[in-house]
Amino acid sequence: MLFRSTMPTPLCPNQMQVHSIHQETPDVWTISLICHDFYRYHPGQYALVSIRDSEETLRAYTLSSSPGQSKFITISVRCLPDGEGSRWLTQEVHPGQQLWLSDAQGEFTCANAPADRYLMLAAGCGVTPIMSMTRWLLANRPEAHVQVIFNVRTPRDVIFANEWRDLDARYSQLKLTLMAESEATTEFLTGRITRETLEQICPDIASRTVMTCGPAPYMKAVKQLALNLGVPAQNFYQEQFQVVADNDADGATLKLTTNTPLHTYHAPVGATLLFAMEQNKLPIQAACRAGVCGCCKTRILSGDYTTSSTMTLTPDEIAQGYVLACSCQLNSDVVIA
Repeated sequence: MLFRSTMPTPLCPNQMQVHSIHQETPDVWTISLICHDFYRYHPGQYALVSIRDSEETLRAYTLSSSPGQSKFITISVRCLPDGEGSRWLTQEVHPGQQLWLSDAQGEFTCANAPADRYLMLAAGCGVTPIMSMTRWLLANRPEAHVQVIFNVRTPRDVIFANEWRDLDARYSQLKLTLMAESEATTEFLTGRITRETLEQICPDIASRTVMTCGPAPYMKAVKQLALNLGVPAQNFYQEQFQVVADNDADGATLKLTTNTPLHTYHAPVGATLLFAMEQNKLPIQAACRAGVCGCCKTRILSGDYTTSSTMTLTPDEIAQGYVLACSCQLNSDVVIA
């Protein structure tokens, strides 16, 4: 089979060849990549992937492999019905093709959080960095105890199901708990994670370093549970490159006002500025959507917001109210330039 030649992009200079594509669940695939050069990354980090070799269409995916432990560089992708990147990667890309990746990104890694006891909390595709870190910790820090609680909708949605069972059987320092919202079998607890669940499964949670990844409402909920159960704030870590989407908002709305020309729009509370602008068809460029490339730099004149990345902004720009729209969560009415 012949494949068209591919080219690197400025943000994605690392060429990799697709070795194989494995279906994990009904909507998740793991893509195994061969890298002929050394690719440096820490367990839990992510990379930008150039979609269709485009300089402008980039998507961020966790590196679900573990450095020094995995034969291939892997990314695990949930195929979304309207996801340009995920549909291309899971439905059109084939073994033998070339993909271009950025250097590894992100601070969500156990390399930045040394500890003797971990509690890893994951939901859905948020398990990808958790698996990367768990696999690495078991191999490289055998003195560390790792407890994992993995929430899924049904038992069919367990990503890396066979590997989780194998790791649980092989390593005494790993304690794995699977939870399913429905159709739970004997291997699963039923329902969503609660304070009572955490107290029962992990009574020593206050003495552990807690790391979590999953949908934004899930991470918000488990953070509050962990802090309420005595976990020091400095011992709680969560993935930051994921951004809040419209279906994560709680129904409340805010006003988004443009200064020039003066016009008012509406957006969900908790949405990102990028989502709010795109929803209202305001002009904005966005490439990586992960707070890395700087394409979506926008100036906020007033309002309450939080940011998860200022990677390409200068101190002067930050002082003037510039944000990366993809990494700016709106908490109140805002006015943009």
